[in-house]
Amino acid sequence: MKNKIIYFGENVDGYKIPVLNEREIRAAAGILFLIMFISILIVLFKGDFLYLKYAITIFLTDILIRVMVNPKFSPSLIIGRLIVRNQIPEYVGAKQKKIAWIIGLVLAAITFLSIVVLNLRSPITGIICLICLIFLFFETAFGICLGCKFYSIFYKEKAQYCPGEICEVNSKQEIQKTSKMQLLIVLGFIAYIYLVVILLDNNFSKKPNNIFKTVSTTQVNKQETK
Repeated sequence: MKNKIIYFGENVDGYKIPVLNEREIRAAAGILFLIMFISILIVLFKGDFLYLKYAITIFLTDILIRVMVNPKFSPSLIIGRLIVRNQIPEYVGAKQKKIAWIIGLVLAAITFLSIVVLNLRSPITGIICLICLIFLFFETAFGICLGCKFYSIFYKEKAQYCPGEICEVNSKQEIQKTSKMQLLIVLGFIAYIYLVVILLDNNFSKKPNNIFKTVSTTQVNKQETK
């Protein structure tokens, strides 16, 4: 008899295998990305690792619940579900998501052991945090599950129900095609930004003045002139 608490994926009519809602997964990835990103910025600018330790603990616990218990009980996925509750679900195969989250669990466990338990930092933990950020960013911004790419390595079968139907071999629709003109526009935009940085380097390097302080100083100078 199937355990009613510990299982992975939902059985939905019309789908042959257990699936998950990609929309709430993206929302949850965005939440975790924001927490990790802010904590890393605090480390970079203030040298304070306290918030990063909290973030790593939250990340590890959340992924651990997803993999070892049930995605339904993951706090970030629950919040994500509340955020996107009025959107039509986009179902994706649960198997490839589990592989991706197991990879995330391993990375989070290594970082937790190093930074939180042993209170050590190294380039390795920095790289791992960067990898986690990249995984989360691609998931929430582009709907691309980088960890899911490893599914075919562990299983000899083809993944089913991928986000955006990328598992299926389909020709691009007209709206998806990129013309040479569009590519030239992107290259031109990059060249434009490069040129602006060169020409306005001095302005970019200056620290902006406080507008209220500037106005106050101007008024004082006028009074002294009178």
